[in-house]
Amino acid sequence: MGKRWSVPVCRAALLVLVLLAPPVRHGLEATMTAQMLVQLPLLVAAGWLLSRALPPRLLAGVERWSHRGFTGLVLVTVTAAFWMLPRSLDAATSQPLIAAAKYLSVPLLIGLPFGVSWLSMGFVVRGVFLVEFVASFFRLGWLYLISPIRLCNNYALNDQQRLGGYMLAIGSGLLAWLVGKLMWGRFESFPSTPADQPISAESVEEAETTSRRASALDLAGADARARDHCRAIFA
Repeated sequence: MGKRWSVPVCRAALLVLVLLAPPVRHGLEATMTAQMLVQLPLLVAAGWLLSRALPPRLLAGVERWSHRGFTGLVLVTVTAAFWMLPRSLDAATSQPLIAAAKYLSVPLLIGLPFGVSWLSMGFVVRGVFLVEFVASFFRLGWLYLISPIRLCNNYALNDQQRLGGYMLAIGSGLLAWLVGKLMWGRFESFPSTPADQPISAESVEEAETTSRRASALDLAGADARARDHCRAIFA
């Protein structure tokens, strides 16, 4: 359990520290494209790594609070919508409080709940989420591309239009992948391993009961061996 907890947390912390390093941060925030398509996804990845470190009992509690991942999905959608706004990107580069809010909220309110909720989502919920995700790339990409004025004070118009073109290209690629999954595949979670399966409260209680029974059997066996040893000594 300690290793399962420590490795993802260390990786997430290392990733955030790298992103906070002044040369990396200034380089990624120098262009609108790098901030939107590189920095924010990496912060989301840090939060997703944290979700791999949550203990089973906490995951079971989250499942009761966010049935089938709906509540977590709403939290992810609202937070992501805020950070995709041009005004938010602009403020994050010039206002320290907004920048701190970005480095905290993107991993903890997008990456972490997404990593937990995705495992609990059914086929339909995953499909709706992915369709809306792709649609957001098309909407914002088209807006950034055709807007005749700068939407961010800190970024040039050509940078904004470049981001729009990249987002339309990424949206097209995601749409092709989504169509392929609908026709020839399934919406799997991440690579399926026993540790990645949704954990219910019943399974946690069953595991604890099994552990207590095993401990009781071990104690009974040790007690019996001790009695036999004493008999052998005093026989």
